[in-house]
Amino acid sequence: MPLPHVLLSAAVSLDGYLDDTGPERLLLSGPADFDRVDEVRASVDAILVGAGTIRADNPRLLVNSPERRAARVADGRPEFPLKVTVSGSGELDPAAVFWHTGGDKVVLTTDEGARRARALGLAADVVPLGAVLDWHTALEYLHDEREVRRLMVEGGGTVHTQLLQQGLADELQLVLAPVLVGDPKAPRLFGPGAYQRGRLRLVETRRIEDVVLMRYLPTAPGAGSDVCAADRHWLALACELAELCPPSRTAFSVGAVVVAADGTELARGYSREGGDPVAHAEEAALAKADPADPRLATATVYSSLEPCARRASRPAPCARLILDAGVRRVVTAWREPDTFVPGADGSGVLAAGGATVVVLPEYEERAKAPNGHLLGA
Repeated sequence: MPLPHVLLSAAVSLDGYLDDTGPERLLLSGPADFDRVDEVRASVDAILVGAGTIRADNPRLLVNSPERRAARVADGRPEFPLKVTVSGSGELDPAAVFWHTGGDKVVLTTDEGARRARALGLAADVVPLGAVLDWHTALEYLHDEREVRRLMVEGGGTVHTQLLQQGLADELQLVLAPVLVGDPKAPRLFGPGAYQRGRLRLVETRRIEDVVLMRYLPTAPGAGSDVCAADRHWLALACELAELCPPSRTAFSVGAVVVAADGTELARGYSREGGDPVAHAEEAALAKADPADPRLATATVYSSLEPCARRASRPAPCARLILDAGVRRVVTAWREPDTFVPGADGSGVLAAGGATVVVLPEYEERAKAPNGHLLGA
C-alpha cells in the first residue's frame, strides 16, 4: 500500500544526545535553524511526535511564519499541518498545549488506549488501530484516510528508532550542535537494536550559524516481498532514467538500476542507451555489472516497467537476463501492457525462476509519463 514520505527531523549534541537531564529543555540550535524547521513544517501535510515528547517537551508544533501559513491557505491547504501523536496506552495530558494550538489533531493508539484517550475529552480524533500499535498500519491510515503525502516526524528517540529499524523512514534531517552532554541518563536520538543494512546516502550538508544540517537517504533494499523506503527511492530513480530514453514509436522508454543488498549501486541503464535502438533498460544495466560479482545473488533490480518476457530483437528477454545474472528480487512500477507483446508476463517468468517480484503501483504514472505517446495519452 502507498505510504507517506516520512521525514525524520532531529537536532543532537556532538555525542548524540537529544537533551540533557536538567529541568529546562536544552536548546541545540538557534534562530536560523528554527526558521528552517518552520519552513519544513510548512511544506508537509502532517507533523508527528510520540506521546513521550508531549509529556517531556509540551511542544506546540506550529508553523510560526504568517507568510508561510498564508501560502498554505493560498495553495488550498489547511493553515497548519495535521498534528499527530502515537500512544499505546492512551495516557495523555489534556492540558498540554499540543491540543490547544494549531489545526486538526489525531491520536493513533490501541483499542484499549482509545478508551482511555476518549475518556480524557481530548480535542483530537482518537483512532484505534488494533490490539497493538503497528507503524505500517499507522502510516497507511495517515495516507489513505487523512491524505498525508509528506509526514514530518519530530521525536522522540524511540519513534525515530522504530521507524528507521523498520525501514519506514524516507529521509533523515539531522542537525549536529557544538555541544557535549556526556550524561548517560540523558535521552539519545537512536536506541539499540537491529537496523537496516547498508550506509545512508548523504545528499546535503549545510552550515546554519554554528550547527550543521545533514540530510541522509536510506539505500539498502528490502528483503523478499517486504518493501522499505529505499525501494521507493531506487524505483523513483529508475523512473527518472526512463525520461532519458531517446523517443521511439516501437518500444517503451524504461529505466533500470541494479542495487546490492547493502545499498551499493552496481549499475544503471535505460532503453536505447548509447545509441543502440533495440537496447532494453535492464539489459543495458546488467551489461555494466560484473557477471562474477557475488553481490548479484542478493541484489535487487529496479525497473520502471515490468521486465520483458519475450522479444524479437535479441535472443534473451530481460526477465531471463535477470535470472541468468543470479538476481532474485525485482521491484517495478508498472506491468507491461499488450501494446507490443500480447499477454506479456515477465513477472511470471521471474517467479517461475525463483525471483520475487514487487510492484509499487504508486509509481505507475511516473513510469508511464515518458510513454504517453504509445498509450494514447
